[in-house]
Amino acid sequence: MESRRNVSEFILLGLSYDQRTQLFCFVFFLFCYAALLVGNLLILISIRCSPLFHQPMYYFLSHLSCMDICFTSSITPKFIADLLVGTKAISYGNCMLQVFTMHFFGMIEVLILTVMAFDRYAAICKPLHYLLVMNRARCNLLVLAAWAGGAAHSFPQFFLVIRLPFCGPNEIDHYFCDIFPLLKVACADTYVTGVLLVANSGMVTLVAFVVLFFSYVIILFTLRNHSAKGRRKALSTCGSHITVIVLFFGPSIFAYLRPPTTFPEDKVFALFYTIIAPMFNPFIYTLRNSEMKNAMRNVWNQTLELNIFFTKQRGS
Repeated sequence: MESRRNVSEFILLGLSYDQRTQLFCFVFFLFCYAALLVGNLLILISIRCSPLFHQPMYYFLSHLSCMDICFTSSITPKFIADLLVGTKAISYGNCMLQVFTMHFFGMIEVLILTVMAFDRYAAICKPLHYLLVMNRARCNLLVLAAWAGGAAHSFPQFFLVIRLPFCGPNEIDHYFCDIFPLLKVACADTYVTGVLLVANSGMVTLVAFVVLFFSYVIILFTLRNHSAKGRRKALSTCGSHITVIVLFFGPSIFAYLRPPTTFPEDKVFALFYTIIAPMFNPFIYTLRNSEMKNAMRNVWNQTLELNIFFTKQRGS
């Protein structure tokens, strides 16, 4: 503990030293974060205020939107604020908290995406038993299991990192506190810790991706027996899920399924799974989904009607 107290804060090197680049990144990522918040909150409100909430797919989608907000908010506000300052410092405690929350909410998101694939499998491959298989009690249990899986993944990660001694260099070549950059500045042999962390993060991400991949292979194979209209509707929904999975899992696998070291490309790939992919999720799930469009339109119309009603009440 004494050696760990020698470092009370870390210095994040960020994306770039150039002030113009940092200003551009500030404007761009502030827009991305605002779009992410507005889009996911709109999905949450539209689903909660409509009958869609009682359908398993949209029930899981509302939880995915919530996790998108929580996951990105554990990193992005600090990152955006740091783009306007010279020295990007983060305290030891906040750094450890960032490591924990990022992996906790990130793993819940991974597991909810897996649950959504299972939901699509049940809907397309077992349509006659779908309502029995995906009843509300089972949906709640699957969401609870995703939260438990997030805790089971993040707590070991957190305890491995928090035991590392930091007694010398405190500059982290990243824009947030991540595991591999922290291993690089620890003043101890981190080989075993690195292997354990790769086994945890990398293998879990890979296994989840493989399960998702084969789930959608089975789904697409089953669609051959459906009508042309049924295939189009199912492919529209599955296409949205597959796009989200590729955007999220591709960079994540590169970041964590490899020897515990750092590369210059890490920061670019991290932008995809921490900001870009969560920002695109609301657009991917709504642009080709007529039910979500109708739900949003109804919520908007109800809001306008309420505003008109209260305006008249105040006027009278």
